[in-house]
Amino acid sequence: MIKKGFLLLFLFSLGLKSQEPLVWVTDLKKISDTEYLLIFKASMQPKWHLYSQNLPKDGPLPTEFLFKGAGSAFELVGNTEESETVKAFDPIFEMDLSWFEKEATFQQKIRLLQNELGAISGEINFQACDDKVCIFRNEPFRIVLDSSKVLAEVKKIVDPESLKKSKALQLPLKNRRLLMQNQSQNSDNPLLNLFLLGFIGGLIALLTPCVFPMIPLTVSFFLKQSVSKSRGVGRALLYGFFILLIYIMMSLPFHFLDALDPQILNTLSTNIVMNLIFFAVFVFFAFSFFGYYELTLPSSWGNQSDAASTGGGILGIFFMALTLAIVSFSCTGPILGSLLAGSLTVEGGADQLTIGMAGFGFALALPFGLLAFFPNVLKSIPKSGGWMTKVKVTLGFLELALALKFLSNADLVGHWGIIKREIFVGVWLVISILLFVYLIGWLRFPNDQKGSKISKLQRFFTFLVLIFIFYLIPGLGKNQDGQLSLLSGFPPPLFYSVYPSYSECPLGLNCFKDYESGRAYAEATNKPILFDFTGWACVNCRKMEENVWSQPEVFSLLNEEFVIISLYVDDRKELPEALRFNFKYPNGRIKTIKTIGEKWATFQNLNFASASQPYYVLMSADATLLNPPIQYTDTATYKDWLLSGLEQHRKREKQPNIYAF
Repeated sequence: MIKKGFLLLFLFSLGLKSQEPLVWVTDLKKISDTEYLLIFKASMQPKWHLYSQNLPKDGPLPTEFLFKGAGSAFELVGNTEESETVKAFDPIFEMDLSWFEKEATFQQKIRLLQNELGAISGEINFQACDDKVCIFRNEPFRIVLDSSKVLAEVKKIVDPESLKKSKALQLPLKNRRLLMQNQSQNSDNPLLNLFLLGFIGGLIALLTPCVFPMIPLTVSFFLKQSVSKSRGVGRALLYGFFILLIYIMMSLPFHFLDALDPQILNTLSTNIVMNLIFFAVFVFFAFSFFGYYELTLPSSWGNQSDAASTGGGILGIFFMALTLAIVSFSCTGPILGSLLAGSLTVEGGADQLTIGMAGFGFALALPFGLLAFFPNVLKSIPKSGGWMTKVKVTLGFLELALALKFLSNADLVGHWGIIKREIFVGVWLVISILLFVYLIGWLRFPNDQKGSKISKLQRFFTFLVLIFIFYLIPGLGKNQDGQLSLLSGFPPPLFYSVYPSYSECPLGLNCFKDYESGRAYAEATNKPILFDFTGWACVNCRKMEENVWSQPEVFSLLNEEFVIISLYVDDRKELPEALRFNFKYPNGRIKTIKTIGEKWATFQNLNFASASQPYYVLMSADATLLNPPIQYTDTATYKDWLLSGLEQHRKREKQPNIYAF
């Protein structure tokens, strides 16, 4: 029963359901002018049951009611009361539990603390099961106390001052048709790049002690246990396909987040708290790679999956692949974490994450398919040994380096001024020196074998690390223009420096940080506007600034012919109280604009229907678009794009184009 329930629960979690087995309705009883009784009723289909609020530990999720505004707008009087439950032994969880059958009623008494409150909202978290599967839901609710007060709240939310400020964000754009033209054919292919990055991550994961020893064992198992070679090859290929499928499936929940709010993944990636959490998690990953502790998923997951794999057939092979994913998590988890965190910072995070995960899964699956076709190669595969420990420890140093990037993101977005560019490079230099010392054998970690010899490949890699150390050293100096170009996007921007000579704009260019002042200057000087939608934590923005903007032919154009308006969409600096407002999106969603970044992100989305960075727009001061917007691209394409926009601007002004690059 446990195996069967686990299997069906897993399939159900992928969305394989026919209809909703449980429906909620709400009701209200007024006790006095300030006290109400909120009533929640659940109706269940036959064989389904809803669990009580009061359950033992290590069991199913209890039913839970969350009320927004409790403690400030109103207070809860007593606990949420529930109707009579059935108490019996649950075969799925193997314990005595309390649940409801057919219907359930919950009542919560509240007392208002704000007389103008017109409605109570929140959500119900619950788990419901039948004899085979379970569902987990977060059911939102909204109970109207007084409809007249609700109307007053709506009017208050979209007050005239907010409408005025929202309207000010809308540009009277001319040539809007240019927004529909695609410039991506001239740009790098980010999907291919992410697939390759994921593929490289998967190849690295193959070399770890959690995965590498499994390859010959698994392939040999399929070939020896099959009645024919062709069937053995087919089962190995199916095993590899399921590995790929499992890693793609891991990215699916992020598509739901993306559908709720196109900016949510970018918001998460630039959130200070989220970056600090990523920093702590990556440090935790690093010390796991160093061998101080083992990072594993709950052993029960692996046991359940392994038990299900003994059933044979296609499902048995699927659960063999799932078992590999679970037991190898201590090595693959940190690499997947890097892929996840990196994907959150780019446009279309959910789509990009799926592509990256596909590359990772494909790399893990590839050896099982290839070796099934060429089983003789199994004899030439290197044996497991201390070299895999060195690979794992080396990954630990890389995780520490990546961890600093997230701490730097939080520092940039929060304007703390702690991790300046030179400090960042200095820490990376220390990490690189420690890696060099480890690779030459002067530093040891818990799982290192004593007396292990240094191979030729290790010597070669040690030499590369030494070159990288010397490459980083100039990054500590004052004049860094053109330095560390291979790392552009990782260290903070050049102007975020311990040396005071740098301006607050990329490469020392003149730029404006708000639209109105930049537009006024463009109008006065009769120059076209270059909108630079950027972010403090935007890797590709730094790459464009340090690799493309820095080129002499591009720099001269930017410096002499354009008015640059750099708008940081992830700036968490709060707007003055008088400048805050509530913005209503076309779909009815209302968002309070509290920070500079929220203002410019809304400005970009409202006028150009884009939420990605970097994003560049050329426009005249009268809001006439000069050519289609462009994003991350190469120097030649970007220069041609600038020149075409400048030419259109001069045609409108009937001025000759003096540039002939």
